[in-house]
Amino acid sequence: NASLPSGTLLAFDFGTRRIGIAVGNSLLRRANPLTTIDEEKTEERFAAIAALLDEWHPDALVVGLPSNDDGTPHELTALCRRFANRLKGRFDLPTILVDERYTSLAASAQLDEQGIHGRKQKALLDQYAAQQILQAYFDEPAAGIII
Repeated sequence: NASLPSGTLLAFDFGTRRIGIAVGNSLLRRANPLTTIDEEKTEERFAAIAALLDEWHPDALVVGLPSNDDGTPHELTALCRRFANRLKGRFDLPTILVDERYTSLAASAQLDEQGIHGRKQKALLDQYAAQQILQAYFDEPAAGIII
């Protein structure tokens, strides 16, 4: 599908406390954890995101869209959509929403496999969840919703 963005992509696991970020390339179709923005103030969050965009020059942005296990929205769904719309508005890049229902569980399991357990996972979990979101998009790009 030629309309799908190619090149470098940054993915975001949005949370009210932290935003996990992963990076990947559509040619390699492999996502890697990058960093976590541990900042609650909107302007400082977007300044940190702008710095990452300057560094990585992504061709598109991917945002995890949480929902309940049955697919219905929950309290973070609307906040994530708003965050995605703000990213698109500020940075004028294709922005893609990806179902993130099981990414935190998968990220925690991945950290467990690496010997990182319990509270030690907290600092890394968000960026690993972002990696899972981006990998889910690479594995099934047609499931992403371009906004």
